[in-house]
Amino acid sequence: MMVGFKPWVVVIAASIVGCEIGEGPVVEPPVSWIVTMYDEFDGAEGTSPDPAMWTFDVGGDGWGNNQLEFDTDRTENVSHDGNGNLRIVAREEDYMGRAYTSGRIKSKGLVEQKYGRFEARIKLPPGQGIWPAFWMLGANFPETDWPRAGEIDIMEFRGQEPRVVHGTLHGPGYSGGSPITSKFALPEDESFTDDFHIFAVEWDPGRIAFLVDDVVYQVVTTPEVQARGDWVFDHPFFLLLNVAVGGSFVGPVGSDTVFPAEMLVDYVRVFERAPR
Repeated sequence: MMVGFKPWVVVIAASIVGCEIGEGPVVEPPVSWIVTMYDEFDGAEGTSPDPAMWTFDVGGDGWGNNQLEFDTDRTENVSHDGNGNLRIVAREEDYMGRAYTSGRIKSKGLVEQKYGRFEARIKLPPGQGIWPAFWMLGANFPETDWPRAGEIDIMEFRGQEPRVVHGTLHGPGYSGGSPITSKFALPEDESFTDDFHIFAVEWDPGRIAFLVDDVVYQVVTTPEVQARGDWVFDHPFFLLLNVAVGGSFVGPVGSDTVFPAEMLVDYVRVFERAPR
């Protein structure tokens, strides 16, 4: 399978369509990047993600969000599909005292980086109460508690809102139900559940931009964060991918929600800025 750490250079051009957070000046970044890590998920069908990059969060205590699933390390919940994708599958089944299972993987201790571009190409599952996410936590967590360790939600999705994704920051003074957040909506005849889309952040000292398909829809800067609390985004973070079931962000599972609910991840790539 293609899991890499050898740098190569790519050029990405992004356009800005709007910034819903703050009105301060935004400095445009350069567009050249060096790839520092990538996983193309081309493993054999039914195999687990590469342990050189990913480990599992296993448990069913709600993860602080009243989630309903038990997250496992089974291939029934997380595995390659044999077609170049990683599938994370939420299932309706009795398991360890929970009515649902799913998967939650992370790169903690394996792939951690301060600043850069972090992106994944993902197809999302529909359904009331389905909550897929591609996100990051400070590598000092849990030794430093949440939200002081910092959280960058590159993409969160409510299955009942198939056209909309959210990009969010959590830190001291702006966490839980009062984060710094914005959303991106597709045209009315499109859905994030119909095809793959690229979700990314470009993170620099004092600046974090959120993108969908290389369109910038939110830029957050240090002064805007400091108007709410502490800027906690100057240390390494690690990556997470998961599909939650229920919880405070999405509400209860709908009676017509279809299981299994499958998120497909085509790739994950991490970049750093190329030298000027």
